[in-house]
Amino acid sequence: MEEGRLAPRENPLLGFIAMKFLIDRISSPMGILLLVSDGESLCALDFADYETRMMGLLQKRYASVELVEAINPQGFSSKIVAYLAGDFGSLNNIPVNAGGTDFQRLVWQELRKIPVGTTLTYGELATNLGKPTASRAVGMANSLNPVAIVVPCHRVIGAKAKLTGYAGGLERKQWLLEHEGVCRQNVQGSLVYN
Repeated sequence: MEEGRLAPRENPLLGFIAMKFLIDRISSPMGILLLVSDGESLCALDFADYETRMMGLLQKRYASVELVEAINPQGFSSKIVAYLAGDFGSLNNIPVNAGGTDFQRLVWQELRKIPVGTTLTYGELATNLGKPTASRAVGMANSLNPVAIVVPCHRVIGAKAKLTGYAGGLERKQWLLEHEGVCRQNVQGSLVYN
């Protein structure tokens, strides 16, 4: 086991090992964020109203999960709060351990390269990966991203700059893009990209 990671805990009644994770709850303008760490890396960041989704993704990866309340594990919560306050560089050095397939990890790594204040379409992201016909697969990988905001799937938009697909809801995607200065709403309620 790597130093710094939390040790798995055996459950003698059920006959399997529960993976132990740290969880913190962060207030944000979009609602409560749930931050999950393995003691070394960020494993999940999701919205409290999507906790069932988050737990499903963790359980798919680890089978049995035990969450232990913690305040600001590894300083990650402070970095999320700094991002929400406008320090966009605060997320750059957060280590992420999101699991996933080889292709999903490739997509998620590419997402972290999208600069703040910019967007790509699913097709452009697929092309950047050297797979120009894989825009649907890229979209599926985006939808299974367990680490919102830090792995910025919100920066991927549909063709013709259409705001589509965000597991946390389109209102949150719009808020994040506006927060990063990508777009704003016009008087009619449509998005205008800067």
